[in-house]
Amino acid sequence: MAASTFAGLYYFPKKKKSRRIATLAKKLKQMIQLPSGFQAAISHFSFAFRKDVWPKFQLLLTGAIICPGSRTVCNLLRSVGLRWERNFPKFHRLLSHDKWSAFSLSGVLLRLIVDRLASEEEYLVFAIDDTIERRRGSNISKLGIYRDPVRSSQSHFVKCSGLRWLSLMLLTNLPWLQAGVYWALPVLTVLSPSERYYRAHGKRPKKLNDWAAQILSWLSRKCAKLGRPVYLTGDGSFATFGLFTHAQKVGVGLIARMKLNARLYHFPPKQRPAGKRGPKSPVGKRILGMDKRMTDKRIKWKKVIFSNWYGHKQKEMLITSGVAIWRESNKRLVKIKWVLVKDPEMKSEPFLLGCTDFDLADEKIVSFFVRRWRIEVTFEEVRRHLGVETQRQWSDKAIERSTPCLMALFSIVCLFANTLNKRQPLQPNTTAWYSKKHITFSDVLAAVRLEILRNTKFSIRDENNHIENYLHTIRHLRFLLTQAVA
Repeated sequence: MAASTFAGLYYFPKKKKSRRIATLAKKLKQMIQLPSGFQAAISHFSFAFRKDVWPKFQLLLTGAIICPGSRTVCNLLRSVGLRWERNFPKFHRLLSHDKWSAFSLSGVLLRLIVDRLASEEEYLVFAIDDTIERRRGSNISKLGIYRDPVRSSQSHFVKCSGLRWLSLMLLTNLPWLQAGVYWALPVLTVLSPSERYYRAHGKRPKKLNDWAAQILSWLSRKCAKLGRPVYLTGDGSFATFGLFTHAQKVGVGLIARMKLNARLYHFPPKQRPAGKRGPKSPVGKRILGMDKRMTDKRIKWKKVIFSNWYGHKQKEMLITSGVAIWRESNKRLVKIKWVLVKDPEMKSEPFLLGCTDFDLADEKIVSFFVRRWRIEVTFEEVRRHLGVETQRQWSDKAIERSTPCLMALFSIVCLFANTLNKRQPLQPNTTAWYSKKHITFSDVLAAVRLEILRNTKFSIRDENNHIENYLHTIRHLRFLLTQAVA
């Protein structure tokens, strides 16, 4: 990388121009930088940064990939070889003061992963879910107390202090995965504070579904030019009248899990019964309850074999479906297509799905919903491998930027791995005691780290003493290993 690329990172007096270039070149030789192929993959992000901010973003991005410990800014600087940098506060200002928008970068990331990683023959299926970033500290203004979904169960309730994030992810197959296997690639992550935060500041509470409705509108605008059908899957938290109505309005197919006792009705009769008085009812009779359908012999069940069912292969399930009106009152009702699913082996509980697209096949509705379990895997991967919950920012702006960037780093690493996979297919890291057949995110991250370190050539002397250069490289790699416990 040319020295002029990082010229904005350092300030030198104009009278010492030659010394400035020499000092800058010496610092660049001791830094780990992205290979040219990786730089081309993220070059579309450069428009959102000033010339002096873009290099800092690249350096911290590189450090976040290769850093083995917590993802604090200081640890990232140590990882790229800038542990002797005295003007380190300017890197902290990237998150807290510099002008750039993580929201606008999400649109660029969406377009990149759709163009490079999503197959043109498949539907664009997204998943939305919330997660808790466990944080403590009186300086975090948007901190709240939430139910811990990982440690809680039906009989045991556990609360935790943290930040609630709502994340939108693309569910797609990747070139190095086998057919029928999908990964959840984060696209957009927003902070959704608790209602107590809004009341404390005298504001109207903004609920989780209000944020989801805004994400639906954003997704509709960004995917309008793609000319492909778009679907969004969610759990029972997103099965609401307002969200289903909004999804139909913006043209996004919403698939969510509903309660088995949902108030579903037939369509009203076309002709009004003779002699009946009063206003015409907007709905017909209530359909047969889902619990009764399980044992009713009149119901026709269709056998469907799913290639991938929550980790199981070739799983046979029974489904039945219909179109009905979901009603809460005469003013709150929405037309949906419902699909009831049950296990013939009775190993799993039956569940009911609602969809805003009446023409979508029953099998696709169920298969799209089953894909969303990968979003929980992504949440675990970003905690284990990318350092989510280990950053230590305290200002509101830095908090609202750092976690979405670490979530998006999962997708960026996959973009880098796609560049490597085109050159040579990725392989899983196997051992004598673990015959690994399929690639996981740890394999992808290891391949990207290896490519970065392999293309980094430390040069500490102008005469290019190879022995000294190799020794410097070994010292830095040994330093990275010792930082794994940080």
